[in-house]
Amino acid sequence: MIKRRSRGSRLVLVRHGETEGESSIRYHGRTDVALSELGRAQMRLAGRAIGAHRVGGGNFARIFSSPLVRASEGARIVAGDSAPLITIDEFAEVHFGLFEGLTADEIRERYPDEFARWNDDRLARSYTYPAGESRAGFANRVERGLERMLALWTPRGDSAVDDALLIAHRGVIRAIVQKLTSQEPVVELGSIQVLRFDGGWHAERLDLIDHLGGS
Repeated sequence: MIKRRSRGSRLVLVRHGETEGESSIRYHGRTDVALSELGRAQMRLAGRAIGAHRVGGGNFARIFSSPLVRASEGARIVAGDSAPLITIDEFAEVHFGLFEGLTADEIRERYPDEFARWNDDRLARSYTYPAGESRAGFANRVERGLERMLALWTPRGDSAVDDALLIAHRGVIRAIVQKLTSQEPVVELGSIQVLRFDGGWHAERLDLIDHLGGS
């Protein structure tokens, strides 16, 4: 459950729901796949969970998303009639290169050497996806996007309701939470992360999935 308001602005981060390309099992990074009906249902559930436990209902001062359709559609479902949607290009998911659209088993079968190297430490900043993006380059890109987002929305440390919503991808959300709070959430499909600003950033709730009800 999302806690009711205490002092400070909040950044609510939601990972998009399941896609037609099966994001639950396939590595879709830059591939622009749409939400499935299950994914849309997950976004509606996330929106209800957020709206039920926020002062002022589900309205946000700013609504942000990745430019990819699974995130931008998810943002419109979650936010409803809140502020206009602002897309941050730097919040596109990492480019998986040759791994795009494949399951872990398919990657192991087609690219066994690359799979072994990747599997040694999937989150190492020194790793570069074959024909894709480096983890370091991705992290730097997300940080640039975070700076741009915070230039468009200034969180407040007082009790005013001035919250922001971001719908994005696992890698993006994990990078933002780690940058702001040094925490490393799991970030399942449809999950919610709540960060609070009271002069500094704190992880208020991470990996909220109760609203999904086993969907």
